[in-house]
Amino acid sequence: MLKRGASTLALAACLIFTPAAHSSAQAAAQDATKADSVRDAANAKAEALVAQMTLDEKIGQLVNVAPAIPRLNIPAYNWWTESLHGALGSVPTTNFPEPIGLAASFDAPMIKDVAGVISTEVRALHTLGRQTGKLGHIGTGLDTWSPNINIFRDPRWGRGQETYGEDPYLTGQLAVHFVRGIQGDDPAHPRAIATPKHLAVHSGPEAGRHGFDVDVSPHDLEATYLPAFRAAITEGRADSVMCAYNALHGTPVCANSDLLTTHLRHDWGFHGFVVSDCDAVDDMTKFHYFKPDNAQSSAASIQAGTDLDCGVAYADLLEAVNKGYVKEAVLDTALTRLFAARYRLGEWGGDASPYASIRMDQVDSAAHRKLALQAALESIVLLKNDHGALPLRNGANVAVIGPNADTLETLEANYHGTARAPVTPLEGLRERLGTERIHYAQGAPIAEGVPVPIPETALRANGQPGLAGEYFANVDFSGKPAVMHTDRRIDFDWDHVTPLDALHADRYAVRWSGEWLPPSPGDYTLAVHVDRCFDCNNQHDPLRLYIDGNKVLDDSGDNTHMQTTLHVTDARPHAIRLEYVHSGQDQGVRLQWLAPADAQLAKAQVAVSNADAIVAFVGLSPDVEGEELSIDVPGFNGGDRTDIGLPQPQQALLERAAASGKPLIVVLMSGSAVALNWAKAHADAIVAAWYPGEDGGRAIAQVLAGDYNPGGRLPVTFYRSTRDLPPFVSYATQGRTYRYFEGTPLYPFGYGLSYTHFAYAEPKLSATKLDAGGKLTVTAVVRNEGDREGDEVVQVYLDVPDDPLAPRHALVGFQRIHLAKKESRRVSFELTPRQLSVVDAAGERAVKAGHYRVFVGGGQPGDAEGVTATFAIDGRMALPK
Repeated sequence: MLKRGASTLALAACLIFTPAAHSSAQAAAQDATKADSVRDAANAKAEALVAQMTLDEKIGQLVNVAPAIPRLNIPAYNWWTESLHGALGSVPTTNFPEPIGLAASFDAPMIKDVAGVISTEVRALHTLGRQTGKLGHIGTGLDTWSPNINIFRDPRWGRGQETYGEDPYLTGQLAVHFVRGIQGDDPAHPRAIATPKHLAVHSGPEAGRHGFDVDVSPHDLEATYLPAFRAAITEGRADSVMCAYNALHGTPVCANSDLLTTHLRHDWGFHGFVVSDCDAVDDMTKFHYFKPDNAQSSAASIQAGTDLDCGVAYADLLEAVNKGYVKEAVLDTALTRLFAARYRLGEWGGDASPYASIRMDQVDSAAHRKLALQAALESIVLLKNDHGALPLRNGANVAVIGPNADTLETLEANYHGTARAPVTPLEGLRERLGTERIHYAQGAPIAEGVPVPIPETALRANGQPGLAGEYFANVDFSGKPAVMHTDRRIDFDWDHVTPLDALHADRYAVRWSGEWLPPSPGDYTLAVHVDRCFDCNNQHDPLRLYIDGNKVLDDSGDNTHMQTTLHVTDARPHAIRLEYVHSGQDQGVRLQWLAPADAQLAKAQVAVSNADAIVAFVGLSPDVEGEELSIDVPGFNGGDRTDIGLPQPQQALLERAAASGKPLIVVLMSGSAVALNWAKAHADAIVAAWYPGEDGGRAIAQVLAGDYNPGGRLPVTFYRSTRDLPPFVSYATQGRTYRYFEGTPLYPFGYGLSYTHFAYAEPKLSATKLDAGGKLTVTAVVRNEGDREGDEVVQVYLDVPDDPLAPRHALVGFQRIHLAKKESRRVSFELTPRQLSVVDAAGERAVKAGHYRVFVGGGQPGDAEGVTATFAIDGRMALPK
């Protein structure tokens, strides 16, 4: 056994020269050679196939819905497949936490496992599509448009939930592992193809996203916005990339040859294909005014390196070729890339494919669901825990309040598959603590003017909470129902799947009936929300809502938001009936309301009065933050936020609950940071649970009960106020993210607590003087000093005191480790020249001479316990783009 100290350091410094490391490098070289050989063979096959196509046939293959060419034995193919945190398909699939939650785990190997599960399910869905003759449908392809690795530069951006946060190094490393998980361990035969998006410099605002231009500095481009994409290509070896809607320095990205050819293919060695964001080429004509028509916009895009158009603009390439805007040979190059990808995926391989054994029994398997729970557990961040509020005391009665306690949408988030058996926080706590110990009240809506699902406490059928559901295997409610059962609430995601095995996914009807129980007199807004099929031209799903036998809503499918306001003079029960007919491609149904604020707060007060502790589930929802939403209420506009504070109705709920004097635990469910200033000052504990996926409620319950020790960390800065932020439309990084923010955050990037305590000691460097271009090994001892096991996220930050353009701190390494109580472990990080480099004003990256400081700890320097060491670099070494 080696002793700690010099011997350990000598071993760490020499690891790259050991026989095992040499063998690993040799194996990697062999894999690369094999991959190149397979790629060359696929390219040759693709070239030969493309040479047999007519011009019309070629153009048809350059859009995402590529038709079959029977004479060439080419099947129909739809390139549009999504798998941001779970595969989207025609059956229920495993639903993992939203990416911002996955990022909070700081667990790159786990994210690779998650992506591996996702791509296995993508494979199975492709096989199902082949077997059912639906290969031309969305969600049946083997290329998947994930991950989203844009930098979450501003918490107001509604789509930031889809990303891995604000740090380029964290984002890049998680992207590398996600890509490797999607594509598999055989670079010659990808299990599926990952598509990092949206290249590049794209993070809102959603309003105007189709036509805005980013005039970002060379420094910010190289230091912040491109590193994650570079890592996904050079380290992850992603086989596809999606170009963004926006322009960069006046040129739409999908027509930007500097980005798509010089950077992507020349500098980064990219060999795959580029797909446009959907309708981005059309946007170049309609919103950027880059070209006068789609023929010229399409010509510019394909010449710049956009091989595939998600949309219809490339249909005008026929005109572009005929008018001489683009040569047919350019189309051939793009097509060769596309068909080479299909060959490498083994689309024509039949049973000879290495993935032929992947079948539908692997979709949403027990093992996959177990990983979804683990991912949700690892994503949870403990932000505050005073007075021993957590874990909850054994035997305590708990008031569960808040608009996010029992809703499906705050589990699944956006770009989600359909979860088979999702568990809400209310259900998770009832399961863990016992139904008799839980006292539930909704308490408030998400925000002023935003309806939420009517809770089980306001619905009753046959003496039970909820409504009686009659499910018909037809669309006219004829005959006997195929199935009858009571639904606690009407809050369902049925996107392309059947509600019950007895029904067909495309044609069914449901009648819910029972009693609506308004808690007090007043004005109530009743609403039925149908999740619309966004690109459908057919009839939408019709519905009818009756109160006391009177029809109050009757929609034939033309409206997106259906609601009515009723004045109630007393609190007596009212007969309610909802009839819903699924005859189109819509994706689910929710029965919602806006109840009088006083009535909601009074119900919460009753729940609190019967409890020993309060757990309040507050935050945001995909109804208010997301992609290009139709919403304009206080604090929210178009999917983005105009205020980062907790919405006022929820703030009022927290204050009413706290007035009881009972312990208050706040569970934040959101896709972005929320300024919980009041909660930080007054709540006993705060937990960030994000949008945690199908088993999120069970994970939250295990953390609150103390079955699991939380170890997540914040992948974004929690600011105190919107006033702390630069203008949303500015992409300058000055004043943004932990790297350049000079103020005091509410909670800093990398922050998170535990039910135990970790200490750091014995920092050691492989050298205190380093020649530019050398690697540096950093080690430190981490000890769990508490009385329970737990996870620690060890973080390494680099400070460059001599460079005014360098970030305040820069994350350059991280590991999530598990330590038993009183266990110690020496952790080691090898920092490469790129991790030790800085970027100048011209955007040139180099390792520079100077004095450096490295910090190893549980968060940022000054915010967490850790240890520091210093070193110097001699000389200068320029690094490639």
